[in-house]
Amino acid sequence: MCKNLKSIAILGSTGSIGTQALEIISKLKNYKAHLLSANKNFKLLCEQALLFKPKNVVINDETGYCFLKEKLKNQNVNVWLGEKDLCGLLSDPEIDLVLTSIVGSAGLKPTISAIRAKKNIALANKETLVVAGGLIMSLAKKMGVKIIPVDSEHSAIFQCLVGESIESVSKLILTASGGPFLNLDKKLFKNITVEKALKHPNWSMGSKITVDSATLMNKGLELIEAHWLFDKPIKDIGVVVHPESIIHSLVEFSDGSLKAQLGLPTMITPILYAFSYPKRTYYKKDAFSLADLKSLTFFEPNTSKFPHLNLAKESIKVGGNAPCVLNAANEVAVEAFLNKRIHFLDMIKIVEKSLENFNFVENPALEDYYKTDKSTRMQANYLIKKL
Repeated sequence: MCKNLKSIAILGSTGSIGTQALEIISKLKNYKAHLLSANKNFKLLCEQALLFKPKNVVINDETGYCFLKEKLKNQNVNVWLGEKDLCGLLSDPEIDLVLTSIVGSAGLKPTISAIRAKKNIALANKETLVVAGGLIMSLAKKMGVKIIPVDSEHSAIFQCLVGESIESVSKLILTASGGPFLNLDKKLFKNITVEKALKHPNWSMGSKITVDSATLMNKGLELIEAHWLFDKPIKDIGVVVHPESIIHSLVEFSDGSLKAQLGLPTMITPILYAFSYPKRTYYKKDAFSLADLKSLTFFEPNTSKFPHLNLAKESIKVGGNAPCVLNAANEVAVEAFLNKRIHFLDMIKIVEKSLENFNFVENPALEDYYKTDKSTRMQANYLIKKL
């Protein structure tokens, strides 16, 4: 294998981040897809395997496994089934970087496995740090692993901090588009449908993260992620609504200086930066002119309309396994909303009730997180049935 060829494992290759990562690999000769994994979209995974010829593909679906075994039997591509196989494959010495873009807390075990295998992580799965941030960051430090954020907001902060000391930072400022209901009267929230919630004004994302953006829970999860990634207390991390989505986040320093990272609302840029870090790689891009923008606007988020944001802040202040509860309840609520089992406003009720009644663990171990996640999901599903 070429010495300068970076071999990448893409966990969640059929999702929004995964497909854009493969778009980059298709256009640049210095990256190779070594491993691709998907949950259930085995037909797209098969197309990707035929095009990119990875060494391994992993599917979390038995029907898909049989399909892939048949379709790829003469392609020199190994086919594997389930999380256990995936976690074992991440220790392959040929893998240089693991892009974790699995949706939700399902990304936790594979990310831990990759860190234990001393693989650098391009992190596009914010729930991993929301659920078990202290454990993940401690393990990464112990194993000498770099965690390079792929979320556009955290990538922006990461880029702004290059050459800076975290001790000189007085505040991290995450920007939020405000989602599709930014200017909608709160009285009309009861009429919000799944179809309306999935129409984000700026970004093309998966359904779960798009709904989270509509409730501003996505920004709450990002606050918790930033807390762990950059080792800053939650009081020093702010959110500002920026509808144009051109400034992806800012850093305020102790001398009063502000640094911001700007760009068009595309995930190609942060994915490519994570792939090429600490260098930058040329990539043909859309034209970007500051003069064409005319103006950029900013204002405080309305937490009475979007209470998810405050719930996320409170969960990290409580600490322990509270953010794990927040995340699990939200995942169940969003899934129920997407399946049209509950209304838009019911999602906040489920998360609130879940945080009111759970077994608090101040210093959770990994097994405590798994137990908390399981029990919270059971409780949230019970609440949904009552609704």
